[in-house]
Amino acid sequence: MSAAVIVFPGSNCDRDCKVAIERSTGEPVQMVWHQETSLPEGLDLIVLPGGFSYGDYLRCGAMAAQSPVMQAVKQAADDGVAVLGICNGFQILCEAGMLPGALLRNAGLKYVCKPISLTVANAQTRFTAGYQGQREVIMTQGNGDGNFFAEPEELARLEGEGQVVFRYVDNPNGSAANIAGIQNARGNVLGMMPHPDRAFEAELGSADGATLFRSIYAAA
Repeated sequence: MSAAVIVFPGSNCDRDCKVAIERSTGEPVQMVWHQETSLPEGLDLIVLPGGFSYGDYLRCGAMAAQSPVMQAVKQAADDGVAVLGICNGFQILCEAGMLPGALLRNAGLKYVCKPISLTVANAQTRFTAGYQGQREVIMTQGNGDGNFFAEPEELARLEGEGQVVFRYVDNPNGSAANIAGIQNARGNVLGMMPHPDRAFEAELGSADGATLFRSIYAAA
């Protein structure tokens, strides 16, 4: 598998994603600076990492969504390449129009950082196929603006078309319908607030994130 992590000014989980993917799959990961206008050829996975791109000015992810590299990311997604946005990366995907909805300030107005239980709402995706019969997984939450919002008709469509991929067991931020992660209609773009890159080895408290990366590898 050939993967790349996009690095924005303010990203702080870019190296985490690189290490997590490399240790989970055994494949090297390239780092791509946000000012690039093209991506390496032959990519199977593009990751938009967590962090505070552009200091979260305007709205989380709003400025990063306008970075030069995002045109290449959108084109790659249109060509069928898997794109994974984690935390701030999820916010960027929504701001870029690659996923529906928006991420608002947490309902409790507090930053949430802790291990968190999720249910695999759809195990028939290229990101979750490896979980098979594993219904519940543990990853790490770390955000202040993780409250997923979408209009009722959009939520109904996401539910009806199987685009809800992960849900919170105990909703930490007020997200609609306990949504922790969604995919696009084509099934090759996933945005999620919890961090699989912080839960890829047992020593971190959970290795469930590694299964996500291996699922993508198996589908490549």
